[in-house]
Amino acid sequence: MDFRLAPDDLTAIRFGVSPGHELCHAVRALHRPDSYPLQWGWLRSTRGTIPREDFEVLALLIREDGYFPDFLTTTPTWELTPEAESERLRDIDDARFDVDMTKVLVRSEGANRDAVQRMLDHPDRARTMIADAWLSLWNAALAPVWPQLERLLRADIAVRTRRIAESGIGGMIATLHDRVDWADGAVRVTMRIWSEIVDCRGSGLVLVPSVMGTTGCNVLTEPPAQPTLFYPAQGVTATWARDPADVVDVLGALLGPARARILLDAHEPRTTSQVATDTALALSTASHHLTVLRDAGLVASARDGARVLHRRTPLGEAMVGAVL
Repeated sequence: MDFRLAPDDLTAIRFGVSPGHELCHAVRALHRPDSYPLQWGWLRSTRGTIPREDFEVLALLIREDGYFPDFLTTTPTWELTPEAESERLRDIDDARFDVDMTKVLVRSEGANRDAVQRMLDHPDRARTMIADAWLSLWNAALAPVWPQLERLLRADIAVRTRRIAESGIGGMIATLHDRVDWADGAVRVTMRIWSEIVDCRGSGLVLVPSVMGTTGCNVLTEPPAQPTLFYPAQGVTATWARDPADVVDVLGALLGPARARILLDAHEPRTTSQVATDTALALSTASHHLTVLRDAGLVASARDGARVLHRRTPLGEAMVGAVL
């Protein structure tokens, strides 16, 4: 699979985060725990809370291996919330729904095939069923660990972005996965049963790290989806889903409890007053800790009108991700 990029297009590569992709692979981990050893810690804390009927709806579309509908993962971005992702599923374009579900149909057998056919026969009802099941399963399976999961994703992107600055796009691409390489101005992905050349000039390529999808790479190539490559995030261990309090303890041993808490919560920009309120510190004390973190390169501060907002830097992301 060759994703061909314009050689002079500095915006050809961008990164995104996909809650949908994470949930699809969570379904597969619940299907086949033996194939997802890095998810065993998460599975132990989650399996008893899974809503069975909603799981079966999504398991009908997300088989243990191979294709699942593109519409489940077509919007990697930084801003999309899980709730917005569920609402998007209610409004899937008729043509896209028919194409993707027909692909599922031809890969299904027996009772599963009959159930998929009923979805194709009643698309409005099926979209509602899928969206409801998506949000229900999300709330049970991934919402409790989304902060830990998102920190790992952001840390991976921070490290990849730094590698682009150090060794160029080709050097960074070669570190994504052993099935991914850079060749003649193209991102080349070795696939098992598919070969294709995708012209990304004008559209670019979205790179999306995944914590749940640690078994390999996935791609999106068909419009209206933007060309997308999903790859395993680095630094994922079997303890990634541990309680955030444990992470604060580890960072606290290095930075002190207050600065550890501030750094851990700095994945979203906040004012000094918000930091002080969230950590129950005096405003002057919060300001002092932010100054120390900023001087160490772990937090960046930027003015937004009358406010100054503080957020983790790539170095801060990498530190938090390493602890996770």
